[in-house]
Amino acid sequence: MSLKYTPKIGMEIHIQPKTESKMFCRCKNEFNALKPNKNICEICTGQPGTLPATNKKAVQLIIKAGLALNCQISPKVHWDRKHYFYPDLPKGYQLTQNETPLCKNGYLEYEYENEKGAIETKKILINRLHLEEDAGKDTHPKGADYSLVDFNRAGAPLIELVTEPVIENKEQAVAFCKELQKIFRYLKVSDADMEKGQMRCEVNISLGKDAKDGTKVEIKNINSFKGVVKSIEYEIKRQSELLDKSEKVIRETRGWNAKKQKTLSQRGKEEAHDYRYFPEPDIPPLNISKGMIKTIKNSIVELPNQKKRRFIKNYNISKESAQIIVNDFKMAAFFENSVSELKAWIKNDKKIDQKETPKLIKLCANYLTTDLAKLVSESSLDFSNLKITEENFAELMLITYKKQINSSAAQTVLSEMFKKGGDPSQIIEEKNLKVEKNQNIIVKAVEEVVKENPKAVEDFKNGKEKSLQFLMGQVMKKTKGKADPKTAVELIKSKIQIEPLPNRL
Repeated sequence: MSLKYTPKIGMEIHIQPKTESKMFCRCKNEFNALKPNKNICEICTGQPGTLPATNKKAVQLIIKAGLALNCQISPKVHWDRKHYFYPDLPKGYQLTQNETPLCKNGYLEYEYENEKGAIETKKILINRLHLEEDAGKDTHPKGADYSLVDFNRAGAPLIELVTEPVIENKEQAVAFCKELQKIFRYLKVSDADMEKGQMRCEVNISLGKDAKDGTKVEIKNINSFKGVVKSIEYEIKRQSELLDKSEKVIRETRGWNAKKQKTLSQRGKEEAHDYRYFPEPDIPPLNISKGMIKTIKNSIVELPNQKKRRFIKNYNISKESAQIIVNDFKMAAFFENSVSELKAWIKNDKKIDQKETPKLIKLCANYLTTDLAKLVSESSLDFSNLKITEENFAELMLITYKKQINSSAAQTVLSEMFKKGGDPSQIIEEKNLKVEKNQNIIVKAVEEVVKENPKAVEDFKNGKEKSLQFLMGQVMKKTKGKADPKTAVELIKSKIQIEPLPNRL
């Protein structure tokens, strides 16, 4: 997209960490609890005389995220009260880390697909990650003259990540959000499910003649990756039209309306002094030791980009397959376990040369990212709770590679294993799916198909390749799907070359 003005984009992303309890009390941290006001106590409802205490697990999780994002960890952190009206925070202020964020000055380097479809690398500078407490939830019954408040979420821990305004377009922005989601999931810091509100994105965007100009507008209420893209598109168009007419862009907070596919003004954007921060007197400062940082750093697992590079290098699979696999850390674990099982099968099979291992791994990756991934996406399962085991999946790949069954039969077996589990060899035996080895049976089927379909034979001789696929399908039908496709194609071609075409005169 050609732009007359230069966009300058920053992101504010809120992530709900996976803790058992809330940020400052022992109430259960249960996102979207069905019963309103089920998980509340004197502390999270702001009763006088209560004494909050910091959730250690939440602190450990944000430090883990900060280290993974190349941040500096602050050795001493104090809490601040943000006095800004929240109707769903009863104590009248929010506890946050304003002056001393736990994590600061980080970055994330990732690959993204630009608007032309080319892969580029982008480095996003991260200003800070800090902890704060979440607010409750307001509901406004239709036609009523009152509102209801559910405090279940009030006081829940929340990680806020703030980038520098170095994002240049929607492609970079949405790819950054997706990469972050993967990282939080790999680290088990959060499930980061946007539909459940566990990850919420806000876009700060300004337009000007160059990167230094422009008035910042904040866009809230974005609960999908599509919303990130569409809100940026809309806001660039809206601000561009204002600037074209020499009208002023107002510094404000706007909300993204997914139904109307537009941003709507909510309020004038507050300045920092409007929040009236001051240090929290009831909670002692956090002292983060070097030993604690080292322990957490040692617990960080291999991250998505690192894993992708290793898969490509060690397993020689395509970039596309590697990217699909690492997008889901559960799929990545299934793949690695399957490769391990596959190597064990190959080692015990004297008919397979060890040099053929890379081809088998590629086959494994192909079936995983297509047929098995499709079965998983159509079900309520994920790769951590399948009935099909990595050992049986690897065995099926070996059977398929050895051409004991054809690709059609392999899909049938995979589907059966996905539904009920079980040994692929047993399923193949029960369903009589082994490739037909009797050449005479296949030859007979080919002869019948060629004789019964003179038009397709003529079309193929005239250069129509699709006719060959049709004839091949008819042979498979006659052999109940058990003919070896390669053998069948060779026999069809051989038969057509010696078979005279019917006289159509």
